[in-house]
Amino acid sequence: MIAMRAKLSVIIPVLNAQDDLPQSLPALWEGMERGLIRELILSDGGSNDGTRDISEAAGAIWVAGSPSRGGQLRRGAATSSGEWLLFLHADTILPNGWAECVEKQMAKGRPAAFHLSFDHGGLVARFVSGWANLRSRLLGLPYGDQSLLVSRSEYEAIGGYIDIPIMEDIAMSKALGKRLTLMPLAATTSARKYVHEGWFARGGRNIWILGRYLCGATPEKLADEYYEK
Repeated sequence: MIAMRAKLSVIIPVLNAQDDLPQSLPALWEGMERGLIRELILSDGGSNDGTRDISEAAGAIWVAGSPSRGGQLRRGAATSSGEWLLFLHADTILPNGWAECVEKQMAKGRPAAFHLSFDHGGLVARFVSGWANLRSRLLGLPYGDQSLLVSRSEYEAIGGYIDIPIMEDIAMSKALGKRLTLMPLAATTSARKYVHEGWFARGGRNIWILGRYLCGATPEKLADEYYEK
């Protein structure tokens, strides 16, 4: 479904996301009510569960291809028609008030991401999200679970998302450079992987992977290590 006068295309990369989408999609209704969302695009990487059924029920545009988050984001953006693009992970929930916040950011004409929070309480969760927000402010390197907002003209000017298996979000942040800022609200992302692997174990591994990428390690090599567990 396309709202022709709306400016924002929401793009979600998915892979067997039937458990996550019922949590994240309802938050988009706020943008529909304000006449902000032009279209919702789900870019699939080979789901074999009920993800497509959920997509069709939500009236989303379905794009299918090989599983690579960078490639999925790129295909989703290529299918979109909005003046602005919001890239959202399937397990990330936008906060109350996000639509007004995004409208204000669009008026400024600058790319932005949200602060990060987890759907899990406790000191360790706050520590990990605090580090992520500090990294985003000081280094200008938010991850994809913080949801990137960027104008189509700027997205296309920097070449869009790169079709790489990992670090596509950091590559995008680096390309946007100092123009990328943080919006005042926090998106809530799933802590499922942190709880499963251990907060410090996963957090430390993320820092290690990031450091190696920034030092020149290839995304392909890093992906082999990252997804081996």
